[in-house]
Amino acid sequence: MAAAEHSGTQGPVAGDYIVHHLQHLQKDFSFQSVKQSSIVDFSLFNLDSLIYSIILGVLGCYFLWRAARKVTSGVPGRFQAAVEIMSEVVETQAKGVIHNAQSRKLVAPLALTVFVWIFLMNSMDFLPVDVLPRLWAEAYGAAGHDASHAYLRVVPTADLSTTFGLSISVLLVCLTYNVKIKGAGGWAHELVAAPFGDKVYLYPFNLLLQTIEYFAKTVSHGMRLFGNMFAGELVFMLIALMGGTWAWQFNPLAGGFWLGVGHVIAGTAWSIFHILVVTLQAFIFMMLTLIYVGQAHDKH
Repeated sequence: MAAAEHSGTQGPVAGDYIVHHLQHLQKDFSFQSVKQSSIVDFSLFNLDSLIYSIILGVLGCYFLWRAARKVTSGVPGRFQAAVEIMSEVVETQAKGVIHNAQSRKLVAPLALTVFVWIFLMNSMDFLPVDVLPRLWAEAYGAAGHDASHAYLRVVPTADLSTTFGLSISVLLVCLTYNVKIKGAGGWAHELVAAPFGDKVYLYPFNLLLQTIEYFAKTVSHGMRLFGNMFAGELVFMLIALMGGTWAWQFNPLAGGFWLGVGHVIAGTAWSIFHILVVTLQAFIFMMLTLIYVGQAHDKH
């Protein structure tokens, strides 16, 4: 799409291509107009991340519901077997960190849903970089707008607002279980009595450290997922640029030809490696969710 912004003998500029693909489809809270992306603007929200998150969340829940609805005591099919394996893995991990059987009835399915949802959102990175943005740009241009300003990002977990939303949701679950397990008074006492000791003169230091701990866990929880997926998205863009340069300056006798070869090799290698990244990041986020909720059950 960046090529559309340049004409004449000038070829596409790599920086413009990347910057364009890092712009979100945004709206303000009044839904009055589509705006361009800015680094920090709390009057806007990323409409593309919201739409794809909801679609993939509904899709993930549908798959899990369908597996539960068609479960059989006989020989399971491949789909049922895959869901059963995931469920058993999550349940095993939950038993290791959450010893309250009643809590596991809610937390284990929640962790499974988180894993499937994040895996699906991460997997959007496997789609060719320009496919959905190109279709959106064509539809945007057909609607009478400038297609060069049609922005769309399709990997919700490469958006910091999405990953922070997930991590803040986990924080709220942890706070809920702190109050449920320990009582409001017990948790409030723990905030000021741990970790340095139940001494009045240590209360401010304990409270400060507990606040920093909750803040650090929430920020790192969201940043870890965002950082890995954002970096993966950038690598795919750079690989796409290799192929774009080859297509733009195709000459079998020139060096640009080898950019095309490198594009295929690098794209294949990074896609295979990224399968591990996508799955591992979903698993890590799920495990940290279980660990943080498990810590909410522990008394200091």
